[in-house]
Amino acid sequence: MLDAYVYDVVRTPRGRVRRDGGALAGVAAHELTGQLMHALAERNQLAAGPAAGRGAQIDEVILGVSTANGEQAGNVARSSVIWAGWPDELSGMVVGRLCCSGLDALATAAAQVSAGLAGLVAAGGVESMSRVPMMADRPGIGFDEQLGERTGFVTIGVSADATAAVAGLGRPELDAYALRSHQRAAQAWSEGHFDRSVIPVRDSAGTVLLDRDDAIRPQLKLADLEAMPLLFPDDAAAHGRVGRRLPELGDFPPVHTAAAAPQIVDGASLALIGNREAGRALSQPARGRILATATAAVRSPLLTATLPAIRRALAMAELDPGELDIVEVNESFAASPLLVQQEFGFGDDILNVDGGAVSMGHPLGASGGILLATALDALERRGGRYGLLTIPAALGLATAIVIERLAEGA
Repeated sequence: MLDAYVYDVVRTPRGRVRRDGGALAGVAAHELTGQLMHALAERNQLAAGPAAGRGAQIDEVILGVSTANGEQAGNVARSSVIWAGWPDELSGMVVGRLCCSGLDALATAAAQVSAGLAGLVAAGGVESMSRVPMMADRPGIGFDEQLGERTGFVTIGVSADATAAVAGLGRPELDAYALRSHQRAAQAWSEGHFDRSVIPVRDSAGTVLLDRDDAIRPQLKLADLEAMPLLFPDDAAAHGRVGRRLPELGDFPPVHTAAAAPQIVDGASLALIGNREAGRALSQPARGRILATATAAVRSPLLTATLPAIRRALAMAELDPGELDIVEVNESFAASPLLVQQEFGFGDDILNVDGGAVSMGHPLGASGGILLATALDALERRGGRYGLLTIPAALGLATAIVIERLAEGA
């Protein structure tokens, strides 16, 4: 098992991308992350920031970014360090595994700490989807016909529909899950479940631009979802590519609507991950420990790699599925968490208990840190011990992390 401790984790609210400009559309990625750096420095007496005093020293910054293009290119981790006024000698690095990027940043930090390469790392992710839209980097998988055919790449919604077919999930189950996500997210906000982790985003004058996830629709009814059109009703080219890549799947129906898809949002997340010695210089004890991380891949274009990734992570942590108290499966379309629930038998009482990306959004590279914050908050609130985080991605990829909540003062 790994030996890396989570001392704190924060995130921005998720701001919905809108045609007329969302709440966070005017905030660049480096500033979203930079504001979290300021918050971590203040909360933990870090030796960083414009008014830095004596305190714990950050050794590295690692950010997950899915679309490293435009403003998010050129090592946005280093740009964030400079914007936040953190020490000039702190370099920063970016990792990318599409939607898994944020979890991979956490896993990389845990590996560095466990190996003795770093004592304290700030790790998370960022994605300004208003300013750098998905596919803005024009990846070959999406724009080179031969490469797309060879890899089996299709629009992620078609992958979700194919995954639903593999799991035997129909539209009624997906609509019901989407409604539950909105209901749980609204309840979580009303009961203050995110208060510890969410840092409001401000403009240069200090005015709050956004202090809560703004995509939730608490008044949504099942009839509203049932009346919505399918998201990819007749993408014959994509279905043909899936059929050539996975002939055993046969014909499969489109079943996801926009309501059962992850909402497009802007956001950032950042955690402090360190060794035991780092805790002595921080203002608070470790909240949790990263026990295991794992990646997996399956034949594209399915979103089923979460299953082998979870098995590998649990095996490394020496845990059985029944020992988990909280499970956070990124809602990369409603089929994703339902597939994991079906495979491992996780109850509704531990699966995505505070909603997820369907209701609050999936800011790609930032989602890994958001899952960590949500899981730790839930474990502490409920007195649970073990949590699981997992995210699927295009090209048949997935990452999983197992965490342990530590009792106060442990």
